Amino acid sequence: MNHPFDADERPPKVLVTKIGLDGHDRGSRIIAAYLRDAGMEVVYTGPWQEIPAVVELAIQEDLDVIGVSSLATDHLLVPKLMAALRDAGLAHIKVVVGGIVPDEDEASLLAAGISKIFHPGSPREEIVSEISRLSADARAASGTT
Repeated sequence: MNHPFDADERPPKVLVTKIGLDGHDRGSRIIAAYLRDAGMEVVYTGPWQEIPAVVELAIQEDLDVIGVSSLATDHLLVPKLMAALRDAGLAHIKVVVGGIVPDEDEASLLAAGISKIFHPGSPREEIVSEISRLSADARAASGTT
């Protein structure tokens, strides 16, 4: 399989999760499979996660990227996740949001430090490529490879 990252380094490590009360997880399961198929190491939590649990997983799993799926308004919780990651010394971890994000919410998410927003219909290749790039950026920011 042709991976979008260097074969001599560990594969990108990504958490795919849902915070808040939105239980629709079909999209996040599909994305987790895309990333696994691309050779990335994926930790999948399923729905109804709380921010402290996501931060704890980020510490335990030595993550590069956290992908948050939102099909309701749970994307509005992501700035609190960004603050919690910074407070835990994990500001190098890149956070992306996928799903339904209204145009009027995008600017505030990006201002909070979200690296990328993927809307429904984003091509698999774009998602894999961007997650790979963000993983490399996270490792560079943390001083690890």
